Amino acid sequence: MRMKRPNIKKILKGIGKFTLNTFTMATISIGSMGLYLSYSNPTPYIAEYYPNLQLGYYTLETLFADIKYWQSLGYISWAISGGTIALGLLIHIRSIGKLIRAIKASPRAVLNAPVKTYRKLRAIRDWIFTKVTYLNEESAKWKMAFNIAKSPYSLLRALGFSPQMAFSLLAVGGSVGGGVVVNETLLAERNFSNGDAGIYAAPHNIPSQTLESSMQWREENKEDNTLRIVLAATPVSEIRIENVSVGTAYTGSALPSGKVETILIEGTDVSGGTATRLQIGELIFEKSRCKSLTFADINAHTINIIGNASDGQSISQTAGTARMRAIGGGHHQASAMITRGGTYDRIWIDAPTSAVNGKIDKLILSNLFTKGGTCVLQQMDIGTLTIRLNEVGDGNGFATKEFVISTTVTAANWNVTDNVEVTVAEPTTQ
Repeated sequence: MRMKRPNIKKILKGIGKFTLNTFTMATISIGSMGLYLSYSNPTPYIAEYYPNLQLGYYTLETLFADIKYWQSLGYISWAISGGTIALGLLIHIRSIGKLIRAIKASPRAVLNAPVKTYRKLRAIRDWIFTKVTYLNEESAKWKMAFNIAKSPYSLLRALGFSPQMAFSLLAVGGSVGGGVVVNETLLAERNFSNGDAGIYAAPHNIPSQTLESSMQWREENKEDNTLRIVLAATPVSEIRIENVSVGTAYTGSALPSGKVETILIEGTDVSGGTATRLQIGELIFEKSRCKSLTFADINAHTINIIGNASDGQSISQTAGTARMRAIGGGHHQASAMITRGGTYDRIWIDAPTSAVNGKIDKLILSNLFTKGGTCVLQQMDIGTLTIRLNEVGDGNGFATKEFVISTTVTAANWNVTDNVEVTVAEPTTQ
């Protein structure tokens, strides 16, 4: 077995390098310590922690005196300390020329630093923007692909077909593939934001199977297409229903058996229990079409009745003392329930649980196109109630009052303006 011959030159070079680095560190450390001691005497701080310290013949007293002498030298101590540091650097660099070139290069490096930094940042920026642009392009392509794929279903929903009917037509006609059907109907079937009928336990977007079972929904009338929101203990920040047709306003529709209201917003007279009310921060009923529109048993701080046209009206302005009102609930307040577009037999919002008032911070009912039944809002405590730009009438003359603000509606502030009586008949079925 052969022994590898040691490289003496390499070993000596390593020893020399180690010695040089050690000498450099020692001289720089000694010089730095000398500069520090020329400005500050640490002996009092050392005495706090080591009052009996002694290093050889050195005591705290002799150490303090020597440092004081070193400081008394002034420029001499600074020159010695600085020279020691310079010596260490010079020996390490081993060339005055290298030191001079380094000093000369320093200003240029400082001046060039912002430019170099900017170029590096620009390169990083361009790389990020390239990736973001690519991802945006891919996202837009996928969005367009899904919009094209689902367009038959969306068109049928826009024409007023229920999700079930739209699904049936597409399945029979073979207009879409299975993936779109799953995305647009099965996974999203019956939810509030899509405008689907059912009984919703506010603020849930999916119909409550428990409520639908306990309230025997559709058992008496299997074609019941009611949109019902059941309010309980959880406050809801906003409920917004817009751009819908209700009652017999569209072909093939009918009111549920035994019901006379197309729109019913109310507290509840609970049989054998405590009646409930709806507590609402702001209620807006606007731009809607009703056979008759009645407000009763309402306590509000401010009521605005503006620009309504009706085939006979009776507006009683009864003074009240209701306070300003807003509904909060902190972390546990429910988010908004919003639906735009849809066809229903009936819209019903109530609080049926004994002694549990329904609470909504903002309730907006806009562009409700109804026929075949009445619109009734009652049993409420409201901060601000606004009734504006509605058309109400059955075409039976002004003697029959079809827009009614009853004497049980009270407010601390009334604003009633530009409401007119005109001949208004029920609209034709769409």
